[in-house]
Amino acid sequence: MPSTVDAKDRAGYRRRIRIEPTEHAVIAMLEDDIHCLAVILRHDGERVIKVEPTIERLPWDTCPGAAAKLVETFEGQLLSEVTARRDKKQNCTHMHDMAVLAAAHAHDHAGFTYEIFASDPVEDERILEIRRDGKSLHRWIERGAVLAEPPELAGKPLFALRDWIGSLEGAEQEAARVLQWGALVAHGRTMSMEDQSRAAEMPPNCYTFQPERAARAQRIGERFDFSQGSRVPLAGIDDTMLAQLRRD
Repeated sequence: MPSTVDAKDRAGYRRRIRIEPTEHAVIAMLEDDIHCLAVILRHDGERVIKVEPTIERLPWDTCPGAAAKLVETFEGQLLSEVTARRDKKQNCTHMHDMAVLAAAHAHDHAGFTYEIFASDPVEDERILEIRRDGKSLHRWIERGAVLAEPPELAGKPLFALRDWIGSLEGAEQEAARVLQWGALVAHGRTMSMEDQSRAAEMPPNCYTFQPERAARAQRIGERFDFSQGSRVPLAGIDDTMLAQLRRD
């Protein structure tokens, strides 16, 4: 029977992404339990002329070095070349994702906000949802290690959605990809801090987990549970970052 419980009403992971374009710049901001960051791309309409990463909170002491890598990866590139295919594993994947989203919306006329909800498991069930400016675009149910709803995803694990996401178009495709990212990160809530704090044992999927850094990376940073209390993701940085976006 389909679950009628709202993910927002259960304890769990929360992620908020806000994208705001201006004529020659665009910002993408992200905050969740363990990350708070923003990326500004300044452009001439076709090419990125400056990349401005801001890091407020990340989980490893090596993560700040990824800001320079992001600049190296995207500064000077055509906006159309700011894509997930370009050196993602050598970057902080979250900053890289924000740069890609920013580029995709550089010519939009208005900004928007994604809200991602991933409930903690209850009887091995998670509810996963993404909303754009309050409107629900996708709602998935995961039971055990695979999705159970919607029917077209039944039996698929979260990491095996590439072809299905590729079959979607426009806003639905982007939202599905953003929900997948968030839902995978949310699994960290079920892991002990000890299990999350051995970078050298992680696959080399991001800047910190590359072998030259993983052996010395130390876990740092605050961890917030936005499903408890009144604290709202991005409430601490959005006004400051928007002011930076709009400066000459």
